[in-house]
Amino acid sequence: MRLLPILLFLSFWSLTSSAQLKIGGMTLVAPRDSFSDNPFLPLKEINVGWVAVVPYAFTPQNEAKLYFGNDHQWWGETPRGATSTIKLAKENGLKVMLKPQLWMHGSWVGDLSFDNEKDWESWETDYTDYILTFAKIAESQGVEMLCVGTEFKKAVSARENYWRALIAKIRDLYSGLLTYSANWDEFESVPFWDDLDVIGVSAYFPLSETATPSVKELAKKWKPIKKKMSSLCRKYDKQILFTEYGYLSVDGCAGKTWELEKKRTSLPSNELAQSNALEALYTSFCDEDFWAGGFKWKWYPNKSRRKKFRIHDYTPQDKMAEKTIETWYGEFGR
Repeated sequence: MRLLPILLFLSFWSLTSSAQLKIGGMTLVAPRDSFSDNPFLPLKEINVGWVAVVPYAFTPQNEAKLYFGNDHQWWGETPRGATSTIKLAKENGLKVMLKPQLWMHGSWVGDLSFDNEKDWESWETDYTDYILTFAKIAESQGVEMLCVGTEFKKAVSARENYWRALIAKIRDLYSGLLTYSANWDEFESVPFWDDLDVIGVSAYFPLSETATPSVKELAKKWKPIKKKMSSLCRKYDKQILFTEYGYLSVDGCAGKTWELEKKRTSLPSNELAQSNALEALYTSFCDEDFWAGGFKWKWYPNKSRRKKFRIHDYTPQDKMAEKTIETWYGEFGR
């Protein structure tokens, strides 16, 4: 009987503390091998206060199975590697969002769907094991926030009862804040925001296909989106967090980024376009109480990706965007 008051207190703490969030976060790319150097020192230099740790699982296309934690994965994607990463982040004074994420070969996770109940239940059994494994790690390591899923557009719509039951199971194991990362075009329709502490959005909204749009132009494009977000936050009395946001450093990066990704290395590099897009986002949202901040996608520890690739990629490393982030994150109050 003594457990119930404790759980009620933790739930109350989660709900009230979430109202104070203004996260200057960065998503850390899971490394192939354990860290040779401290990857968090350069992040602290640009005022990053939170990191997202992303241990991946994999679902083969057209299979009702999920795989994680095996020897074929990169070290940073496994439970062991994620735990070590979290420990090192905390030793460096950083807060953590643990964000277990699914990768589907040859497809997008938002299209995950099955034709019969047996397949749904098979996959959901695996996913539950996956998430609860990391919920236990999150609790044991004092992780501040856990993301229960990312961009499951069809699965969330079709299987609301499963997701609510999963969230309840996570609550039994984990006492920190919970969020879900909705794709930019589904954030208004997720049915279980009331069960979570923070509304999460993968904020890749297509704003402009101009090669180098101005900050003013992009800020104008954000206005109707902000209005929808503000309304949703009032409805649920919760903040909205950009669980992912970012731009490639190429022409037109504020447009349909999922299309640009496929041809990024053939596009002209454009650091100014990337920097302008970030500047417009921060200018538009930083002073809004309903906005909890976000996690920039993404950062290569020890610059582990070859420089030729990084020139066009989301990372701000060694680009104009790095200074943009440093300036704004310095205002966030970590």
